[in-house]
Amino acid sequence: MAQGVASAPVLRQEYAGQGRPSNQGSSSKREPHRRTYGAIDLGTNNCRLLIARPSEGGFTVIDAFSRIVRLGEGLSRSGELSNEAMDRAVGALGVCAEKLKRRNVSLSRSVATEACRRAKNGFEFADRVRSETGIVLDIIEPAEEARLAVLGCHKLLEPGDGPALIFDIGGGSTELVLIDQEQGTPKIRAWWSAPWGVVSLTESEGKEALEGADRLKAYMRMRERARRAGGEFEAGPANGGWAVNVTIPR
Repeated sequence: MAQGVASAPVLRQEYAGQGRPSNQGSSSKREPHRRTYGAIDLGTNNCRLLIARPSEGGFTVIDAFSRIVRLGEGLSRSGELSNEAMDRAVGALGVCAEKLKRRNVSLSRSVATEACRRAKNGFEFADRVRSETGIVLDIIEPAEEARLAVLGCHKLLEPGDGPALIFDIGGGSTELVLIDQEQGTPKIRAWWSAPWGVVSLTESEGKEALEGADRLKAYMRMRERARRAGGEFEAGPANGGWAVNVTIPR
């Protein structure tokens, strides 16, 4: 069985972008190969941006940005995004907005994942982002996150017999996607979103437990939580959460 890697932001043409330049009206008259596309991925831990132009056989990245913002810090305890975390994220997204304008991006998409999905004030935060940066965040569901994970890395899979398993390990959740590759076109056989990522799993124990004398026991408890989450995926569709036979367009 082949295995994949965590996905990068996906560039897709059907989403009208935010952060367009002031002369955006002329962008529609450009030749397709001259267009510039952008993608923002705001996760529980990181904010990432890619800007690219079409090239032969794919895209050429012309600019990128990544910053650890810890948007989900303290979320498991309070159920809300903290003011400090939101300030960090807005600051990083402001940098992204400037890059989109400077690079004359014609189309872009910006997605937010587990932290904004779980937070009581997730949509209020998205409104603030739009007001202060002009970026329109799309808070996507786990199924869409799994689909984008496949789009982002299925071409990196090595040939092999049988299906491939892709892991997308984030700060607040982990998506597992089982795919078939028929004639080079991936088809999702099953997917599962586990509610554990590098931030949420760490916060499930807390700093004192992880740095204390019994940190090995804390680590074993974290492993057990991850094992149980993976077991639900392995058990099959009777436990819910599976999407079957969804073809990913080229």
